[in-house]
Amino acid sequence: MSPKAIAQRVGSMSRLVIIVVQTGIFAVSVALSFLLRFDLSFPLAETGHLVSALLVCVIVKNIAFHMANLDRGGWGMVSLSDVPRLAAANLLGSFFSTLAILEIAPRGFPRSIYVLDLLVCLLLTVLVRLAARILIESPNHASAGTKRTLIYGAGAAGISLLAEIRRNAELPYKIIGLIDDDAKKTGILVHGVNVLGSGQDLAAIVNKHKVETVLIAVPSASGQQMTAILRLCQDVGVSFKTVPGLGEIIKGDGLVNQVRDVAVEDLLGRSQAQLDEGQIAKKLYGKVILVTGAGGSIGSELCRQIARFQPKAIVGYEISENALFHLDLQMKENFPDVKFYPEIGSVQKSRRLAEVLTYYRPSILYHAAAYKHVPMMETHVFEAVENNVFGSYFTAMAAAKYGLEDFVMISTDKAVRPTSIMGVTKRLAELAVHSLQNGGTRFVSVRFGNVLGSNGSVIPLFKKQIAAGGPVKVTHPEMLRYFMTIPEASQLVLQASTMSKGGEIFVLDMGEPVRILDLARNLILLSGLRPGEDIRIEFSGIRPGEKLYEELQSFDESTLPTSHKKVKIFTGPLISVDEMRTAIDNLQRICASRDVTQLLLRLKEIVPDYNPSTNVLKRALADSAGPARKNKWTLAEAQGQRSWSKA
Repeated sequence: MSPKAIAQRVGSMSRLVIIVVQTGIFAVSVALSFLLRFDLSFPLAETGHLVSALLVCVIVKNIAFHMANLDRGGWGMVSLSDVPRLAAANLLGSFFSTLAILEIAPRGFPRSIYVLDLLVCLLLTVLVRLAARILIESPNHASAGTKRTLIYGAGAAGISLLAEIRRNAELPYKIIGLIDDDAKKTGILVHGVNVLGSGQDLAAIVNKHKVETVLIAVPSASGQQMTAILRLCQDVGVSFKTVPGLGEIIKGDGLVNQVRDVAVEDLLGRSQAQLDEGQIAKKLYGKVILVTGAGGSIGSELCRQIARFQPKAIVGYEISENALFHLDLQMKENFPDVKFYPEIGSVQKSRRLAEVLTYYRPSILYHAAAYKHVPMMETHVFEAVENNVFGSYFTAMAAAKYGLEDFVMISTDKAVRPTSIMGVTKRLAELAVHSLQNGGTRFVSVRFGNVLGSNGSVIPLFKKQIAAGGPVKVTHPEMLRYFMTIPEASQLVLQASTMSKGGEIFVLDMGEPVRILDLARNLILLSGLRPGEDIRIEFSGIRPGEKLYEELQSFDESTLPTSHKKVKIFTGPLISVDEMRTAIDNLQRICASRDVTQLLLRLKEIVPDYNPSTNVLKRALADSAGPARKNKWTLAEAQGQRSWSKA
């Protein structure tokens, strides 16, 4: 077995083996102390003193090291912070050894042995641990297929990554050096590896050292910094991967095992949300939780996040059979100890809702069921109202009737000063739900913007267009949107629900808005291609109901802080329960008659800051002009893209 293999075995060995090794160190320390005391010539007359010292020191020091938790593995990770503990344990062991020796050793025991043994033992215990770490972290012989690699980042993450790579000969990386944008680090040695320069020197370093790949170890980098690093790697033609942020690291299996391709999430520069998991667990533990729209992107992630907190059961309520089938399989595979009950049903069917609520008796309902696609809802105005408004209202009424503790509705930033049918129906759903607040069930809405990778979002669409060779179609060069990841949005929804007293509209901190054009360019870069050269970008025009930028609050809403820095409360005008009941009755009659003009007028009356799109106004005008004109009306006349005809 090689010295390095022995060191690795020692670095992670069991407590019994550690005790054996330490016993040897203590014995050698005593023997060396006697040799030093007598000028490396041991007199036989001192044999009794030596035997007494060996017997006492081995026993007493093992006890002292056990009390200091120094008889455990992990020698391969020893650091300066361990030296004070080693010194204290040695001092304690020597003190009690001295007391014992004075009692049992023959007279004439050399007093200098006490000091010599303390110094020699401290030196040996430190040096042996340090030697184990040096051997473990010594460079591996590169195996076949390794790539000449640079680590971008000479901070804590870069140093940890370097150490792990050097421990594991099976990894396909041969570290040539590090680079860091802090000029003060250039030229220094990190575990024997040079910091060769900064990011601006990357091209020269790659050419000189024939670098093949770059591992980006800058978990704290902003989106702008990550984009700049990505462009540098693209310009010099090297492959690249990254290490995750702290939130991913603490859930993973070592830093090096989490090296992955750079994802679009890294380029947003969003810091990981820190959750009060104790509060969330207190809210969900041992309870039956119902999630509507459970098969959707947010609904399914809510189910997965809720399952982490050991509820009594999760009921997934969903109208799509396929989506619910796949979610059921995932939940059973990933959370076998959590009971998951798939239930097919529509939020528009009060009778079906009543059946599910009666049977399972949930305590909390997360309402994620909604129609969310803006352009499609512009051409399906009645369906949007029936599902987003009536469905939410009926579900909230059922929650109140069956005495649920909490009703949490997923809303959207498009409900603020809406210009789309989807947006105005979600704002109306907020008003409808909150009109029911009367001191019983706590009703709360949570607003947030776009989520990366959700069903129908722009990211999968762009990826598909890139895979097809382009062009990537962006609606407008100045289009801005707020983005967050699906897990972060779902986690913050759970966090917001723990703060509810009833009647609040919570808004999640979405960070800085992102230009869709920049998002498209970055996705092309992540694909190893060049925007404008390998993949063309085209502008297709703003779609029906879309705005250039989204807002998170309207003029008549005010902001209140919460205990979580990424969750705020917005307060604004509400509608009484009687007014809302009348409004819902009127809207139901209008939807039954399929009168677009009356629908728009009524929506505008309830939500005064609603500004209907040109597309919907043209349809209303066509309806007002009579059947002949109505049947000829087309969406192509409004947008020049798709056609719509009345059956």
